[in-house]
Amino acid sequence: MILNTNLTRFVQHFNWQHIGEQIATTLFQLLLVTIGLLLVNWIGKKIIRHLFKRYKKTKFTAGSANRVDTIFTLVMNIFQYTVLFFWIYALLSFMGVPVGTLVAGAGIFSLALGLGAQGFVSDIVTGAFILMEEQINVGDAVKIGEVEGTVSAVGIRTTQVISADGTLNFIPNRNITIVSNKSRHEMRALVQIPIFPNSPIDQINTIIESVNQTVPAQFPTITQAPTNMGTVPLPDGQVVIQVVTFTEPGEQFTVQHKLLSAYLKAIEDAHIELPTVYHNDPQK
Repeated sequence: MILNTNLTRFVQHFNWQHIGEQIATTLFQLLLVTIGLLLVNWIGKKIIRHLFKRYKKTKFTAGSANRVDTIFTLVMNIFQYTVLFFWIYALLSFMGVPVGTLVAGAGIFSLALGLGAQGFVSDIVTGAFILMEEQINVGDAVKIGEVEGTVSAVGIRTTQVISADGTLNFIPNRNITIVSNKSRHEMRALVQIPIFPNSPIDQINTIIESVNQTVPAQFPTITQAPTNMGTVPLPDGQVVIQVVTFTEPGEQFTVQHKLLSAYLKAIEDAHIELPTVYHNDPQK
């Protein structure tokens, strides 16, 4: 009985109407700030997209266009984090947390470090060096660790790479130690034409040279004329004739397949029999 009386007095001690009004006011203010920041976020993104789209029209090279795309994703990333920061700041302020005092005393910074912000800071620093050194740009074909694909975005915290099967990989910048960029230099296309040990090699070489004089003109992406490297034995005992050429980044596989088809057709037209199993090196 005494316990119930004390509990009743404790409950009646609070001005519930005043508390309810404060909660309602706080929620209303937070709602207004949220709507305002969402509006700012929407308008800001539209302005950023418009400015970069307009600026990009003055760029005509693929490299500069990719660079603009990379900076665009970074600016959008920073803008979104800035809007989020102000929303969190407003939320804490409405809750009565002395954000200014904590920031002035480095309290939030120390707390963030204690909660694992070291990794976040490392992501930002590593991302900054990646951008300054132009290691990768949006649209580059890269291999980062075990992930291989095309860069779709470079942010202040993560880099996004789309694999050949469509998988979107989010890689923390601090985990990027070795970057293999396949979009900066010429790529090798290696064609291997299988032959029998008793095949007329001299005649096949003549056919290959004839194809080399005509087919490459159809592919402006070839940067170095095909070179016949001669007869080479493979580990499985098969004998092949290797032809090497160099192409623009990303075009090596197309050129490789087209050249192989041209060689095989010309050899077939000469009524020369070849093995039916082809070994082609798709790598650089």
